[in-house]
Amino acid sequence: MREFNTGGTRDSDEGKNDYDGFLSFPVIEAYGNYMTVHRKQADGKLRDSDNWQKSFGDKHYEVCMKSLWRHFLDFWAIHRGYKRFDKANGHEITIIEAGCAILFNIIAYMHIFLVKEKGR
Repeated sequence: MREFNTGGTRDSDEGKNDYDGFLSFPVIEAYGNYMTVHRKQADGKLRDSDNWQKSFGDKHYEVCMKSLWRHFLDFWAIHRGYKRFDKANGHEITIIEAGCAILFNIIAYMHIFLVKEKGR
């Protein structure tokens, strides 16, 4: 039991997940910025922010894994000092963009695994 100088009490936080400590604010903010930019579709419409949670059908894991490898290679190349350019629009890919793309694919893969297959 924790007691505070105000007289307030709370259960102990021992053994509880500390998301504030486990996660990085600048990384989560960069990921949010990345996802916001990528909400815009080729036709100019914005997809819902949670659209990715619908999965990619029966090819979900394959789509995520193939994309994950492409973005990891960008990340690795940038880490090694190479420049990488987006094939669709030619802009130079940053280490942050490549990292967020990796994170997206891991989250999408694990989300479907945990929610659909493990019933969480």
